[in-house]
Amino acid sequence: MNNSKPSIKETEFFTTSELAKKLKMNVQVITRKVQAGEIHAYKIGKDWRIPEQSVLAWLENHSNRNGRPTIGRTTAKQLNKRPVHTGAAEPRRTALLEYIMAQFAPQRDYTEADVDRVIARYQSNTQAIRSELVALGMLTNNSGRYRRVSNYRLSSAG
Repeated sequence: MNNSKPSIKETEFFTTSELAKKLKMNVQVITRKVQAGEIHAYKIGKDWRIPEQSVLAWLENHSNRNGRPTIGRTTAKQLNKRPVHTGAAEPRRTALLEYIMAQFAPQRDYTEADVDRVIARYQSNTQAIRSELVALGMLTNNSGRYRRVSNYRLSSAG
C-alpha cells in the first residue's frame, strides 16, 4: 500500500494561464486564488506552477457535489433555498442568473442536457433554474432546443 505523494515525474504542472484556459476561467481569477492560497502552487521567479493534485483538490472542495460552490459570496446551497421566480428577479439573483447565462454562446442552440450541465456547475436544481431562465426571458425553449435570448440586456445591478 503506497500512500506517498506522486513523484515529480508523475505530476503535471500548469501555469496560471494554462489552468485558466483548461477551466475556461479568467487568468486573473486563477492568479488571485493561487495568491490567496485557495489553490496550492509554487512560485518560480515571477511565474506560478500549479500541480495537478492541487487543482483536483480545489475542484473537489468547490464542486456542486458538496453543496458549497460559490458564485461571488452566494453559495449554491443558498440559491437552492430561494424560491423559483416567474416574474422579475431580485437584483442579486438576476446577477447570478446573468452570470450563468454568460456561459452560453449567443446564436447557438443547446439541448436540455447541455443547459443542465452548465447550470449544474453553479446550482444543483437545474430544472428550476432552467425554468426560471425561460420565465425571465433570458433563454428560449423551442421544441427542446434552448437558446440564449439575443436581445436580452444585462442589468446594471449586481
